[in-house]
Amino acid sequence: MSGLSDGGAGEREALAPSAPAAAPRGSIVESFRGCGIGGGGGRAEREELRQRVAIPGRILAAMAAAMRSKDPNSAAKSAATAATEEEEEEDEEDAAAAAAAAAEVEGRVVEEDLPEAPMVAFVNSRSGGRHGPILKGRLQELIGEEQVYDLLAVEPSEFVWYGLGCLENLADLGDCSARVVREKLRIMVAGGDGTVGWVLGCLAELYVQKREPVPPIAIIPLGTGNDLSRSFSWGPSFPFAWRSAVKRSLYKAMTGPICRLDSWDVTVSMPAGEEADVELPHSLKPLGMCAFDKDGYIEGDLPEKVSCFNGVFYNYFSIGMDAQVAYGFHQLRDEKPFLAPSPLANKLIYAGYTCKQGWFFTPCISDPSLRGLKNILQLSIKKIDSSDWEQIPVPSSVRAIVALNLHNYGSGRNPWGNLKPDYLEKRGFVEAQVDDGLLEIFGLKQGWHASLVMVELISAKHIAQAAAIRLEIRGGQWRDAYMQMDGEPWKQTMSRDYSIFVDIKRAPFQSLIISGE
Repeated sequence: MSGLSDGGAGEREALAPSAPAAAPRGSIVESFRGCGIGGGGGRAEREELRQRVAIPGRILAAMAAAMRSKDPNSAAKSAATAATEEEEEEDEEDAAAAAAAAAEVEGRVVEEDLPEAPMVAFVNSRSGGRHGPILKGRLQELIGEEQVYDLLAVEPSEFVWYGLGCLENLADLGDCSARVVREKLRIMVAGGDGTVGWVLGCLAELYVQKREPVPPIAIIPLGTGNDLSRSFSWGPSFPFAWRSAVKRSLYKAMTGPICRLDSWDVTVSMPAGEEADVELPHSLKPLGMCAFDKDGYIEGDLPEKVSCFNGVFYNYFSIGMDAQVAYGFHQLRDEKPFLAPSPLANKLIYAGYTCKQGWFFTPCISDPSLRGLKNILQLSIKKIDSSDWEQIPVPSSVRAIVALNLHNYGSGRNPWGNLKPDYLEKRGFVEAQVDDGLLEIFGLKQGWHASLVMVELISAKHIAQAAAIRLEIRGGQWRDAYMQMDGEPWKQTMSRDYSIFVDIKRAPFQSLIISGE
């Protein structure tokens, strides 16, 4: 149950039948090509693909200039400057010659082929071990160097603010090609779940700014878990026959149907001043001092001033032992990165760290009554189409609680399970979907129970389905609580006097992901 993001690309081994000892060289080369290790398609096919996804060079140049200058209006300013210079020249030159030149420029723009399926790609070159850089080169070969962005050099927020902003300004100036690119644009993201979530979060700003349409994304999996990729049929790992697979992925990205994914807004509220002791993940941004919503049942005392942090998750939020194990693993990997050079090594070290943390073997000196989350946690939910909070008892045996959005968790497992209609009706549940406005809340008891859940011999302990969740976390004998969202864990320092609150609700806009089926 790794729940890791961008820890490397999972690789599948391919077993080929043994070849005759004296096989001709040509047949061996052909067999490699059949596995996708060769050229990955003919030159004519690559040219046809590039033509279909190509963005006109002048538009790419304008977008690049806007991102370099961090000014989406740079293209409009250049056009205005050019128009001014042209007017000055017309005062000195023959008006007819100027009109002819303007007509020639206009003709070139009109005759320019409108893009059929414009696309850009973001590559996390740190993901996937050695695969990140070679994949970047392959994408540049297939769709053009200017349409492939390395996330180490260009952040998706810069692309949204300045690149897409430049496109919109050009379209407002009457540039037909820019308008078509903006309307039809699709984005390929090569990375793990963390990278995909990063890009989705930046694109969600377009809804807030009322700058629709929002480009949908496709995925090339480079992480360890790749649960978002699995959920939308883009595969569990970076494929062995990667050269041909990349090309197939681009074709799927051009034509695949667009699916919707619920996004979940998380707000963490803690007593003002205590945030200095907490190293929050980069996915949680400070909101400063804020007023706490006192709606619903609150057991502990509220401080006069509250510091709030906000973020978004797409896969899961969890609290408890699984987050503690993930936190310890991430700390170890950051201190000694040489221990985790590959996805397999990641998973082996993670499994070992799980045992060390007491997930399987709790020290005898620990009071059993202090192990469960019931001692520190008050869980309240809102059901769909309801405005009332409902208290949900936390089972005494549960040591980790997970709120899950996708069907996949921890590298493709389904801990919620495929529940039968009779059981769903008995519990008041509905069949889980990624766009139904509900989170599935389940519990894990200890390592042995979690292991059986993760190999899908049993289902997790079903707790509730919720359209909104409030977690009230109390201190007392517990000094720290461990939480994580989409593979980013943190240690939350707890107050002895006041409660800490985590509020989860569905974001008003859904994310758009292209299906890889």
